[in-house]
Amino acid sequence: MDKNRLAENLQRVRQRMSAACLRAGRNERQAQLVAVTKSVGVEEIKTLYDLGVRDFGENRVPLINEKAAALAGFSDITWHFIGHLQRNKAGKALEATRILHSLESLQLAEVLQKEAEKRGIDTIRIFVEVNISGEESKYGLGAEEAVPFVAKLKDFPCLTLAGLMTMAPYSENPEDARVFFRQLAKLRNKLAPAEEVNYLGLSMGMSGDFETAIEEGATLVRVGSVLFEE
Repeated sequence: MDKNRLAENLQRVRQRMSAACLRAGRNERQAQLVAVTKSVGVEEIKTLYDLGVRDFGENRVPLINEKAAALAGFSDITWHFIGHLQRNKAGKALEATRILHSLESLQLAEVLQKEAEKRGIDTIRIFVEVNISGEESKYGLGAEEAVPFVAKLKDFPCLTLAGLMTMAPYSENPEDARVFFRQLAKLRNKLAPAEEVNYLGLSMGMSGDFETAIEEGATLVRVGSVLFEE
């Protein structure tokens, strides 16, 4: 992909993020970009790195490991695993990342805990995936399951709760996603006092609706396709 075009796309995304923060009365530093690079290669990632991006998201274990290995010299890159994680691939995922956006079962938590202990990993930051819309086609816990699920994570000392993640139903109108993002934010606020923490993150919003997500409190937005438009 042309580097100038990629730089222009990134600038537009950052401007749109800043404007959304302004509309919501938030500091722009409160919303972080995770560049989803599943559709591009190492050269595009290097270009984004040169432009200041440090957080990259992948949804397949082989790809995140392959790209992380190719960019091992870039020690300040943070890799986020954002896809559905099968238990038999959990250990492999930890070769590249310590941030997972899709924890949805105690069985996966158990595997991650065992793999962390085996590999000498002290902390894995996890976002609990919530199927806030209730769509059958999506992974994640139901909203009513999230509070008791989070309480049980205390049994897994290597897992640190970073926040909640969701995906809104697809719609060409980003306003349609607002109700779901707002529900996730309310759920996060319900969890925070129980966890005795001042802040839990919200991983929500993608290329089609990230501005709406920021307006509703997203702390990480997972943006890919609009970055790589030709």
